[in-house]
Amino acid sequence: MSERQTLSYLQRRFQSAGLQPRTRYGQNFLIDLNLVELIARSAELSPRDVVLEVGTGMGSLTKIMAGRAGHVVTVEVDGELAELAGEELASCSNVTLLQTDALRNKNELSPLVLETIRSKMSEVSGARFKLVANLPYNVATPILSNLLHVDPWPQRMVATIQRELAQRIAASPRSKDYSALSVWMQSQCRVEIVRTLPPSVFWPRPKVESAIIDIRPQRVFRQRIVDVGFFHDLVRKIFLHRRKFLRSALLSAVKGILDKAAVDQVLAEMGLTGQERAEELTPQQMIELVDCVRRNAVRPPE
Repeated sequence: MSERQTLSYLQRRFQSAGLQPRTRYGQNFLIDLNLVELIARSAELSPRDVVLEVGTGMGSLTKIMAGRAGHVVTVEVDGELAELAGEELASCSNVTLLQTDALRNKNELSPLVLETIRSKMSEVSGARFKLVANLPYNVATPILSNLLHVDPWPQRMVATIQRELAQRIAASPRSKDYSALSVWMQSQCRVEIVRTLPPSVFWPRPKVESAIIDIRPQRVFRQRIVDVGFFHDLVRKIFLHRRKFLRSALLSAVKGILDKAAVDQVLAEMGLTGQERAEELTPQQMIELVDCVRRNAVRPPE
């Protein structure tokens, strides 16, 4: 482990560059060396892996991963911080540092980032794509959610995120944290919270706890979803009314797609009364419900 990962070194480097961590970019640097190593180790990296890191920081995690992965594509939106990270990573020939926003329009992944990943994967025999990152809090949800929409599909996602978000992703039906995001992620992935992290292991200290989450996308899960885009959209609409009875929530969500009689037919086919609530359905039940809506649609979903 090198000095650059310590609190004192980070503070000196920032001071000498005349910089301060920027809250608008969600900059909180992990300063516990054992936890930086835990993130990298949890991802089980090998020379086959092309890794996406969002939030390069000073490159401490990047450098560890560069020693284990085939290639690391690391993305830093802050130009001044990217310049410092570039100095730290100059000796790493298998690292591509992109000074850009990983998101376009805040809700889809940057084409440049995806093109770079595809390019690097073409250079690695039997390449696998993984996300491994200490994700800035303000982009964690769209990054994790949207990676399940793209090609290449990730083989693994290991990230430090806000604990509250980790709990939402991993939540069980009937719990207060269970949401459309829970269904979206669990319908396609195995999810595990590896460890909870206190504010004291970051600089500057955030006001909330964090967690390392291990997300393992499963193609066999994905294959159960006939129309992924329709599934994502309809689950989101149903959960806008999570506390309503399911029949009422479904009528609102499928307006223009199903009439009342068709909604009742869907519920009957599912063996549901309509008195259930969306938050009571498992991800598998939600997959079946959405597919039943799709098959009974009075017009094809857009």
